[in-house]
Amino acid sequence: MDAGAETLYSGRTLPDSAMTDQPPPDRSPHIRQPQIRPGPPTRADFRHFTTITTRWNDNDVYGHVNNTLYYAWFDTAVSRFTMDLGLLDPKTSPVIGIVVENGCRFFSEITYPDEVTLGLRVATLGRSSVRYALGVFRGDRQEASADGHFVHVYVDRATMRPVPIPARIRAEMEKIHVPAAPANDGA
Repeated sequence: MDAGAETLYSGRTLPDSAMTDQPPPDRSPHIRQPQIRPGPPTRADFRHFTTITTRWNDNDVYGHVNNTLYYAWFDTAVSRFTMDLGLLDPKTSPVIGIVVENGCRFFSEITYPDEVTLGLRVATLGRSSVRYALGVFRGDRQEASADGHFVHVYVDRATMRPVPIPARIRAEMEKIHVPAAPANDGA
């Protein structure tokens, strides 16, 4: 065997068994079951809705809305919920929600010039944090083209330290809270 073939780039020597064409032995303690991906949520799973229109430059080279735009849409839906109810002034509110986590799953394409409806509900309501579940609906379709989640932690603007969600904001969140989550809870 060539001496060069016995070492990795790090200079470590490989065991002779690593130099065979045989697959490594299966050392897994159990057999993995295939994961079943839940299907898309429906409009009935959500309590608050915001409508937006796609723009010409939202489409990417593949002819559909680029995946990064979905996160901006999630931010818009949550911001509209709090701002439309007078719960947040992004420039002056002493307590603000900071995004600490988000995610998205895709089911079908959206393209320009589609109208998009964003469904929103509170999935989990904690002391200082909230997990929103969102659905992205193309036109008047009942099944989501995508779904996701968006987690805010409420902080004092001056110290950026977590604080309890203010009572007025919490009261509005409770109105769209679905504690017994549907089969889909966002990505």
